[in-house]
Amino acid sequence: MKVFDLFYTFLAAVLFIAAFPFLILLTFKKKYRHSVPARFFLWKNHPFQPHDIWFHVCSLGEAKAIAPLVELLSDAKIAITTITHTGYEAALKYPAQVRYLPYELWLWIWMRAPNVVVVLEAEFWYLLFRIAHARGSRVIALNARISERSFGKYYKMRWFYKRLLSQCDRIFCQSTDDMVRFIALGAHNVEVLGNIKLAQKIEMTKSHLKLACTLIVAGSTHEGEEESIVRGFLAYKEHNADAKLLVVPRHPERFEKVYGLIQKTAPSMSLSRWSESQEMASDITLVNVMGELNNLYAISDVAILGGAFAPIGGHNPLEPAHFGCKIITGEHIFLQRELFKYVHHVQFIAQECVKQALISAEGLPPSTVDETIDMDRIVNYLKTEIKS
Repeated sequence: MKVFDLFYTFLAAVLFIAAFPFLILLTFKKKYRHSVPARFFLWKNHPFQPHDIWFHVCSLGEAKAIAPLVELLSDAKIAITTITHTGYEAALKYPAQVRYLPYELWLWIWMRAPNVVVVLEAEFWYLLFRIAHARGSRVIALNARISERSFGKYYKMRWFYKRLLSQCDRIFCQSTDDMVRFIALGAHNVEVLGNIKLAQKIEMTKSHLKLACTLIVAGSTHEGEEESIVRGFLAYKEHNADAKLLVVPRHPERFEKVYGLIQKTAPSMSLSRWSESQEMASDITLVNVMGELNNLYAISDVAILGGAFAPIGGHNPLEPAHFGCKIITGEHIFLQRELFKYVHHVQFIAQECVKQALISAEGLPPSTVDETIDMDRIVNYLKTEIKS
């Protein structure tokens, strides 16, 4: 173990001890009930059985993005780690071993190095890269990105990221801008592949009857976004009395809170829960189940895409565009800027402009996507690395 590795491990241990009481408290929250014990205490989180390739993703979006790769690498033994519960649930659908990624301190005893380790997007955990590389794995950063918003912070720590990225055998970036930022941090073997999310299969899991009225879906909304969307919808109802709104919060633990917020914000509107009735007879329906968003995009006229009215970074616009929705979203899309380059006819608005955007959408064409990505190149590369 090198001196820096020893120091980093010691620091990780100190932080773990300091955070121990807080971690115990988090285990009582529904959102972290499974992920925190598994990640920080290795509770029911056993090391992988022998495998050929290990994908590490963070959350739901990245877990869904690797679907084409998992399918095309069906002959390989695949392992997947995630950070979030929603990412974990999505990964369980694949023919793969699935675990939560342990806290870095435990990777020394937990990790079983396969031929190839693929890390998605911006999951830059030093000991994950270092141990995998030291134990003989080929380490690949795929769909790698550093946002313009974050680059300043990375650059101040470039001595650290240069050391981390030196453990990477190949970095496949989303864009030329990302490649320039990685090179500025001292990375080598960097090239632009494009965004693999362009290759994901966008499918429905069930069909719902399309209503005769204007149906608006507010998808993947976050704290601080629902109220302005509901207020904008209320104002729009004066223009289009038959319109209906579906609200789909990003995080399931917020379902009941959002239901109460809608009741308070729109007391004159009829409100129902999707779990109780899927007829969409009410003015507003809270979609309080997971896995329905694509099914709802397929029958909606307008999609108000959350995660961008507050500085969260935005969400994937490919899904609503695929189903021909007219997309309205906020201005804080810094994590999804590359994907939005490929989507046309999107309205980027401030929170207080929802009403006007809904009126404007009536005269706009549906949003469309005009780019694809060649997955054969990355699949052939990974197959070569697995066999080597």
